[in-house]
Amino acid sequence: MTGRLNIALRTASALAAFGVALLAANAPAEAARIENPVAVFSGLDKITGRITSFDVYVGETVQFGALQVTPRVCYNRDDTEAQKVDSFVEVDEITLDRKIRRIFTGWMFAESPGLNAVEHPVYDVWLTECKAQSDVPPPDTTTSR
Repeated sequence: MTGRLNIALRTASALAAFGVALLAANAPAEAARIENPVAVFSGLDKITGRITSFDVYVGETVQFGALQVTPRVCYNRDDTEAQKVDSFVEVDEITLDRKIRRIFTGWMFAESPGLNAVEHPVYDVWLTECKAQSDVPPPDTTTSR
């Protein structure tokens, strides 16, 4: 009797281990998000028809026409994964009476530029990529007093 019980316990233990391995194999793999210091945007000046690409460091504000663009984070995936590039961005407009008005706060997705692009009567701005470095020098973080 103890022989059968011993075999049953070993079989149950093996099945439990197999079940755990099977569950782990079927669990969705999550690709790690890579945080980048530089967001790359494209901007369209609707008056001239020119499209300009510009790099912006995270936390830095860059002016494009009457718009001020400030990325707060910029993420992408490892090169082995399907790219999903997104950035949390704030965009302000400098009005004709020199006031600053927030016109956009939210996530931009490079794969779907029309989903959350900034559409302004004169300018459009959308995210194109995130990258680890830029040819543009980083902003000066030292403050002189």
